[in-house]
Amino acid sequence: MAKNSRAAVDHTRVFFMRWAVLSLAVGLLAQATAAHAQNEDRVKAGLTTWRNSGCADCHGAFANGEKQRDEAPDGANLRTTRLDGAALRQTISCGRPGTGMPSFDEGAYKVRACNGQALEPPPSDLYPAPRSLTPDEIDAVVTYLQARVVGKGRTITKQECLYYYADQPEWCDDYK
Repeated sequence: MAKNSRAAVDHTRVFFMRWAVLSLAVGLLAQATAAHAQNEDRVKAGLTTWRNSGCADCHGAFANGEKQRDEAPDGANLRTTRLDGAALRQTISCGRPGTGMPSFDEGAYKVRACNGQALEPPPSDLYPAPRSLTPDEIDAVVTYLQARVVGKGRTITKQECLYYYADQPEWCDDYK
């Protein structure tokens, strides 16, 4: 009888351990799904800011350096850039004097030091930004770039086109 009771205890213990592991796995999956949804919301917010801030004027809709406005400066191909999040944030915030990359942070140079310079008026050879962005908007653009652009190479897929032109899918008919 002692064997049967010991076996029952072992089965009960195994059942509860499996139940605990399963519960933990379900909880982690739910948390990961929520985090992914929040991140996807940030990516979409970054795309919206990208589209509404003049970024595509210089860098192109797909950030491949094929500008949308002839009179705009030539923007870098961000699909092949090696900049990390901090460098992207710095570049968007402070711009790059003498290159055509504007400073989108209204407080750059005046409130927050940029490019190793002390607080002072912005450089005279800094291209004017079409509009200022908040730090949150800059972070959203960086999130978008890291999720959908940086490291994606030169080829633009139909899926990438549809993500950008979700409201005009017919514009993506020529992409594979």
